[in-house]
Amino acid sequence: MRIRLKERNVRYRGLVIRPPSEAGSYILQVTYGCSHNACTFCPTYTGTRFASRDLREVLDDIEDASRIIPRTRRVFLADGNALCLPTEHLETILGALGRAFPALERVGVYANGRDINEKTEDELRDLAGLGLGIVYMGLESGDDRVLERVRKRDRSEDMIAAALKAKRCGLQVSVIVLLGLGGREGSRMHAAASARAVSRMDPHYLSALTLMVVPGTPLHREQEAGEFVMPSQQGLLEELRMFLQGCELSQCVFRTNHASNYLPLKGVLSRDREELIGIIDTAMRQPELLRPEYMRGL
Repeated sequence: MRIRLKERNVRYRGLVIRPPSEAGSYILQVTYGCSHNACTFCPTYTGTRFASRDLREVLDDIEDASRIIPRTRRVFLADGNALCLPTEHLETILGALGRAFPALERVGVYANGRDINEKTEDELRDLAGLGLGIVYMGLESGDDRVLERVRKRDRSEDMIAAALKAKRCGLQVSVIVLLGLGGREGSRMHAAASARAVSRMDPHYLSALTLMVVPGTPLHREQEAGEFVMPSQQGLLEELRMFLQGCELSQCVFRTNHASNYLPLKGVLSRDREELIGIIDTAMRQPELLRPEYMRGL
């Protein structure tokens, strides 16, 4: 698709997404799709062939954007895991962004465990020095049986190692967990294992999203065949409660502000965990406090 930005065209292809916290950022597409693109629950890049975007075109877009939105303070590099690009490629893009936007504070990117683990610490420090400030990592679950079933490429140990490596190299880490991914039968194990993994990662930011089974995905076909059963609304709240109860984190900011969730929460877990659990308990007794189905979305 092409999005018109004032009088100039800024070029995008396919479905372009970003984390909720990047809502005010300049979204710069540097890859198309996801290099893995095999997770059974994810419809985002279905039909999109992964490719690195032409570097000259990316630099042209940065030049155009510098004239149109010169006060830009944050940039998000799309698509699904742009950190997989060669380090030299990313250094060129980050350098151009730094020159184009004098007020630039931070550049963010989605990354999987392999993206981070395959780069050396010197490479990651160089990228951080050029303005890469935060990596968003989709752990989804700390239970390797769940990860294998939904065809995630990285296992929990890979993601833990990647998060710790990114932190050592000066990057902020934001981790995403997907409520419901363990199904009804695996809900408790999914919650407990995810809490253990996240506690070892000790990220700066932590978000819980709620699985929405999208027609056309392999997981939807499993659901139709009775091979996967989502937890009930009450079950999802119990899963969230158990997950938070098991998290042992330092100054991590926790959010459930994504539109998929029934109950928006925000707090610093080392300080606010018991208060957040109390809100969950209240919502379990008073379901009218929850976001209605028609207001939920991906």
